[in-house]
Amino acid sequence: MDRLIRLSIVFVASVVLAASLNLFLLPHEILTGGVSGIAMILGLMTPVNTGIWIIILNIPILILGWMKLGKVFIANSVFSVLVTSVALLYIPVMELTGDVLLSSVFGGVIAGIAIGLIVRFHSSTGGFDVVGLFLTMKKDIPLGGLVFAMNSTVVFISGFIFSWELAMYTMASIYITGLVVDRIHTRHVKLSLMVVTNKGEEVKKELLDNLYRGITVVDGEGAYSEAQLKVLYTVINRYELALVRPLIRNIDPNAFVSINETMEVMGNFRRDDPSNKTAHSKKNAA
Repeated sequence: MDRLIRLSIVFVASVVLAASLNLFLLPHEILTGGVSGIAMILGLMTPVNTGIWIIILNIPILILGWMKLGKVFIANSVFSVLVTSVALLYIPVMELTGDVLLSSVFGGVIAGIAIGLIVRFHSSTGGFDVVGLFLTMKKDIPLGGLVFAMNSTVVFISGFIFSWELAMYTMASIYITGLVVDRIHTRHVKLSLMVVTNKGEEVKKELLDNLYRGITVVDGEGAYSEAQLKVLYTVINRYELALVRPLIRNIDPNAFVSINETMEVMGNFRRDDPSNKTAHSKKNAA
């Protein structure tokens, strides 16, 4: 059921992404970034549809991602790319507004929402998204900003082929898309979690059973009550916070919990997707 919900969200988001291209960006020759942007250039310059070019250009990148990011992730990505490509074939290229700036803003926002949801639910739109996700596994870099930097090449290409005015609209659209993606895809954000509880063993066991994280346990004492307590400390990503809250609340509703955003994490911290169980084993979190 969980996988069906994920694929349903990815399906809807992929159709919305195609709609943002054909209804806002392509009519004004405003491009998206990366492989999709290159596909749009080829689609505008050749009789071959943009959707077909997206499939052709994504093949080598998806093969690389299969080896580095896991089979489930790439299978989901292939699904997203195929849905987007088919939707591009059936959604007409139609100008909803003659205002180029308005189209670039709305197209960028809608594309950002769609891409953010696709990535959040363990998939991608292929192309530079795959490369960006692989790099964010190594460094705590916002995905939207990283993809924006890589997509800048498309802006220069579009400037030489079409016009520099359209290139600037493209830059604005890509930048807006990156900002929106980073508001939705927040896995790079790390949180320090500290739990003070008199049910330390139960909380520790529940967290270890549900998180692929190491936990430091320290003996504590209440300054006023002089009660013997356990202090549990770990670092999680923002997605895992939604899982941690109910776990702690169910075991000890009176536990003192402190959550702070962490600027940087050094040492043995797993950055890959915890839902991708084929990419790691539980012993990595010991």
